[in-house]
Amino acid sequence: MDKPRLYVIGDSISLQYGPYLEQYLAGRYAYARKTAEAEARLNLPNPQGDNGGDSSAVRAFLAGLVEGGDWSADLLLVNCGLHDIKTDPITGRKQVEIDDYRANLEGIVALARQIGVPLVWVRTTPCDEAVHNARPGMAFHRFAGDCVAYNAVADGVMAAAGVPSIDLHSFTASLGSDLYCDHVHFHEAIREKQAAYMAGWLEGYGVMGRA
Repeated sequence: MDKPRLYVIGDSISLQYGPYLEQYLAGRYAYARKTAEAEARLNLPNPQGDNGGDSSAVRAFLAGLVEGGDWSADLLLVNCGLHDIKTDPITGRKQVEIDDYRANLEGIVALARQIGVPLVWVRTTPCDEAVHNARPGMAFHRFAGDCVAYNAVADGVMAAAGVPSIDLHSFTASLGSDLYCDHVHFHEAIREKQAAYMAGWLEGYGVMGRA
């Protein structure tokens, strides 16, 4: 029997824990993720490459799959949020405003259902706003409060839709104070722990029995 195929669409955090997650799931899941090549085949504007980008980009990518992308999976693992909360330091506008974020997530849920693949949501990881916003030349800011607010919106959307969530935000925050290698990305050891936590969650979810 073929292994169930896990397909990941996520931000740079998922790119960094991804190799560890693939290792932890080896023998149980076939691991795949959104790639620049997959996006190019769908002729999407403003490509993000392997990075899923903001919720608008993820929604557009899934819409492209519905229209006939060369793609298959038994489970979708999706995250978006860190790009959405990018804030213009002059105007205060978000890259994706919170009401639009909610609408995009509702669209993502609907598209996953059209594709016919179970969806698992990953809660957005925290950011260090003090370091992030003090960096010279940054074109945008991020705020921890926005991360919490956008996660709360996602919690509501996913709960209403009956979509399970992996609480990578709370897990990561529980790992202590020495988390970041910069302003938003994590030390290698933290990435490995994130992957181990997610692999354990996925094994408990029992996708193999569902596939």
